[in-house]
Amino acid sequence: MTLFHEVHVIKELRPRLPQPEPISSRSSSPMISYEVNGGAAVLEQKINETFGDKASTGFGTGWWSGVLSTFCGLLALGAVACLHFPQLLSSPNLRPYYPMYLIRMLIQAVIVAAIIFGVVSAILRKKKLLGLTGMLLALAATLWGGASVPINEPLHNGPSIGLDWFLLDMLLMTLIYSPFEVLWPAYPQQSVFRNEWLLDVVYFLSTHLPTQITTFLILLPATQLTTLFAVPSLQEAIGRLPLLVQFFLAILVADLAEYAIHRAFHAVPWLWRFHAIHHSSKGLDWIAGSRSHIVDDVVVRGFILIPMMFVFSHDMIVAYLFFVTLHATWTHSNFGPTIKWLEPYLIFPRFHHWHHTSQKEAIDKNFAIHFPWIDKIFGTYYYPEGKWPDTYGVANEKIPGTFWGQTFYPFTRQKAA
Repeated sequence: MTLFHEVHVIKELRPRLPQPEPISSRSSSPMISYEVNGGAAVLEQKINETFGDKASTGFGTGWWSGVLSTFCGLLALGAVACLHFPQLLSSPNLRPYYPMYLIRMLIQAVIVAAIIFGVVSAILRKKKLLGLTGMLLALAATLWGGASVPINEPLHNGPSIGLDWFLLDMLLMTLIYSPFEVLWPAYPQQSVFRNEWLLDVVYFLSTHLPTQITTFLILLPATQLTTLFAVPSLQEAIGRLPLLVQFFLAILVADLAEYAIHRAFHAVPWLWRFHAIHHSSKGLDWIAGSRSHIVDDVVVRGFILIPMMFVFSHDMIVAYLFFVTLHATWTHSNFGPTIKWLEPYLIFPRFHHWHHTSQKEAIDKNFAIHFPWIDKIFGTYYYPEGKWPDTYGVANEKIPGTFWGQTFYPFTRQKAA
């Protein structure tokens, strides 16, 4: 996510080393094999070895039903845990909005889905482990009380872990984006379980669990500045405009702020070390967009929120946050189709994929997140006709392959080239 106020760009102080060998075809997977070097990579390899096999993974083979069974089983067990420990595991900001009758129905539906998908997988697939795992998780959730676990304690605001938000968002994002990536991928050979998929799940988890901390860090400077320097008459004038005009202006203001801070993260060497984590993914899909250093995440979101709070109402900011969550996630996805006539006006996945390439011609291009014409105005537009990148990642730095290694990487001394 990410103009420049008139910060003169420090023209690429990062050293340029030779680019990696390009992938020969767009239909090839952009994944580059990596050495298993601990942490999530070791666990990822163990999971692949334990649950994977050499049989086909197409529709009708029991593979996808096994994956869905295990996925639903994990969601169910996590949801039941939230019912048992709501004070610790649920987000205080979300609790008042939960229709508990519907939430309990959803939990029950997920348990049933895990069992049904597990049975189908066990029937169709020679290796039964994936489907059996999903059924065992569903059984564990049921024996633990299932959807009927009562909440007897009075809940109050206090420290908590946002497991409920993680489970809900994971379910929604998976339902929205995964079918499109499976049915219409830009890179058909890129598996859903590509290299480093588990690392990106860890990042997705890390952005959801400490919601109280990150929300405080993002909102504190924005609320303090707007309290001191707010111009109520400006917000009132904007509020009298038609809602669609307000919404367009909100996206525009946010994207200009995004462009500014995003370009700064690329141009300033010590800021780049934080942002390099986001660019370290060697294959993009919807969940790869979650890979972001917490400093990068907090600074970018706060920088965008400050101008928006000066101008727009709370409801309009919420509407924008909903839009950016869906759109920014989509622009990272492995999704090939496009709407040609709309490409000059709205960013599609192929445009943002070029921002993530390690190919020299596209480095430090395409900083906007919503409107590609902003990059045209500032001379950072790159969009070759009909082409997708051959390589992704950071070509001139060795980024650690673990979550904690990447968390501390920006604070470590960089060896001289």
